[in-house]
Amino acid sequence: MKNDASTSAAPLKGLGGPLRSSEPARVLPSMSPAVHLLEEASDLLVVHLDFHAALETCERAWESLAEEPANSTVVEVKCSLCVVGIQALAEMNRWREVLSWVLQYYQDPEKLPPKVLELCILLYSKMQDPGAVLAAVDAWLQDPDNQGLPEYGSLAELYVLRVLLPLGRLSEAEGLAVGSAAFGEEQREEVLQAIRTARQQSTKEHLSSQEQPKPSQEASPSSLPFIYQLAQLFRRIQKATLSRLYPLALRD
Repeated sequence: MKNDASTSAAPLKGLGGPLRSSEPARVLPSMSPAVHLLEEASDLLVVHLDFHAALETCERAWESLAEEPANSTVVEVKCSLCVVGIQALAEMNRWREVLSWVLQYYQDPEKLPPKVLELCILLYSKMQDPGAVLAAVDAWLQDPDNQGLPEYGSLAELYVLRVLLPLGRLSEAEGLAVGSAAFGEEQREEVLQAIRTARQQSTKEHLSSQEQPKPSQEASPSSLPFIYQLAQLFRRIQKATLSRLYPLALRD
């Protein structure tokens, strides 16, 4: 990834050839330290598989962001740092720490970016502990500021299917599916069908003493697909960041 970054920045070298005396110099801003640290953390995670160092680098990047003015680039970098940090914790089998780790930066669950909340739901669901995110996701869905977001409907559906149904909270799931305007008709019918199926299964499964012990799961790329999407995600963030920092260079 560092090679990608140097390739992307290559047009900056020798930009426009030698300046004429009448031509003002183009002053190019330096890249944010947090962006450099995000790239470093991504390399440590994906290329070197040094998960501990990747997590520490994410935390250093968060500290550097405290001095940066809020803008769309900072928002994207914060979200990407969370993606890297979540994967690093999962790879070290410290997945139980994920929600508290992201909340130390966002404080309130209502403020979590949709992508970060989605990864938390998928992770805890995969590790068969959906109850750990129950309160956080419920708070996020109830917040009026989130209800107008384009991701709201998909997160509400994910909450029903990956959190409420596995926990047996069928009435709550049905109430959300029927009462939420975020669901389209086709989506609502699919969710209600899943609830009906879960209700039918629950009536047949009262022999809990015969349940097989659930095997422990190790968090790894084979059980968590995020690492495979991380390179593509980072390239998108990097391209967006560079286009804001070096508009003249990228246009030439």
